[in-house]
Order: sequence, then structure tokens, then C-alpha cells
Amino acid sequence: MAVDEAATNIIRHSYGNRTDAGLALTVQAFPNRLEFVLEDQAPKVEGGPFKPRALEDLRPGGLGTYFMNCFVDEVRYEDVPEGNRLRLVKYFPRKDSPANES
Repeated sequence: MAVDEAATNIIRHSYGNRTDAGLALTVQAFPNRLEFVLEDQAPKVEGGPFKPRALEDLRPGGLGTYFMNCFVDEVRYEDVPEGNRLRLVKYFPRKDSPANES
């Protein structure tokens, strides 16, 4: 869900809903985590990292960054020479973690 929200935000906000724009997704598996990297060639997004709006502010939309932060452990906006890069990291529970005792 975090990757879907990130891609939707890129298409909607960075590309202004253009359908001819490129978006690359790389998925890397490591022993302790998964990393999802989204890269685009849209104009640089300034002002990140972006904070979700308050949940008390009830209105449609605007919760993409909130959901991204709910589903992954790290949301990192990385500086690249052109375009934008977003890295989402989800860590696996440790094998000796109490969460795995069931």
C-alpha cells in the first residue's frame, strides 16, 4: 500500500496526472528488510520530507504520506541530480522477537 500511495502521489502531484511520464520502481531484498525505490524525472520536489496532515482535519484525500508512514519503517527522500528518488524500507521482524512466538 505504501508503494501504491507513493506512485499515486508522484503521478498526481509531480507529473500533474500526465500519462506519458516515466516512473521506475526497484525492489531489493536484504536479509533483514525490503527496500522499494521510486524514481521519476519530474521537476525536483522541494520542501521534503513531507508531513501528513492532522487526522482531525476530516476531508477527502491528503493522507498518502500518513499511510506510507503506517506501512513502512522508513520513508526517505533522497537528493539526486535530476528528478526525485523516494526510498521506502520495511524491516522484517527479528526471529527471536516476541512477535514471532505465536
